[in-house]
Amino acid sequence: MNFPFSRRKAYSVPPTEKTKETPGSFLKSLLILAFAAWVLRSLIVAPFSIPSGSMLPTMMIGDYLFVSKWPYGYARVSFPFGFPPFDGRVFGSTPERGDVVVFMGPEDVDVVKRVIGLPGDTIAVQGGQVILNGRPVPRQPIEDKVLPITPNSPCRVVPPAVQMYRDDAEGRPGCVYPAYREQLPNGPSFTVLDQTDAGMADVFGPVRVPEGHLFLMGDNRDDSLDSRYAVEIGGMGFVPIDRIVGRAELAFWSTDGSASWINPISWFTALRTERIGTDYHP
Repeated sequence: MNFPFSRRKAYSVPPTEKTKETPGSFLKSLLILAFAAWVLRSLIVAPFSIPSGSMLPTMMIGDYLFVSKWPYGYARVSFPFGFPPFDGRVFGSTPERGDVVVFMGPEDVDVVKRVIGLPGDTIAVQGGQVILNGRPVPRQPIEDKVLPITPNSPCRVVPPAVQMYRDDAEGRPGCVYPAYREQLPNGPSFTVLDQTDAGMADVFGPVRVPEGHLFLMGDNRDDSLDSRYAVEIGGMGFVPIDRIVGRAELAFWSTDGSASWINPISWFTALRTERIGTDYHP
């Protein structure tokens, strides 16, 4: 017996075509990526590198660090290329004594120093010791710092100090610096180097920090052109708060200067792993 069967027509499903990227969509992706990078670098965090020894021993030449943008608010210098241009500071707050800050120096280059004086403070230096609002800032001598000698960190001293050498804990050739532990009135303490008792700025002031400005110093006290020196002779003078870029947070990379761009292996042999994660908060 024959039974009728219903027959269905078979339809072939056309293969899904890949969406072709047009020049317009590619440009849109680039703009979104650029905008995200601008937001990250302008409002949240930006990278910075240490080119000099003025902040030894806290910061080593060749340290790469993150600088947070939000702690003190935003000014024109917070944004790449100073765009958008505006005066003053948005969501502004005053740094605290002891903070390590990155700021735009007189020659429009980024500089890093430590906050010592706030607006209204009186600052002086006698025999290398900071006098803050009429009171000497306590400092205690500690064991000498032995800093490794590397291609980017020679044994640099300021006359009349003389070079002193000693192997560090890892057996590497090192440069010896007299060190002190300094403690500011509001609590933070940190290590400073004092190479000589006859430094150019070991006697300074007293001066009063103007409103809207900060008094900044390097931790390598005899080898730092900071607020003790006038802008006209290469120093920083009083630094306007509106020139503060952000607060130094921690190191994410550090190199001893022996790396070569044409030798990728050297990028890692030059790495100072012990410096990664170094916290710059006092």
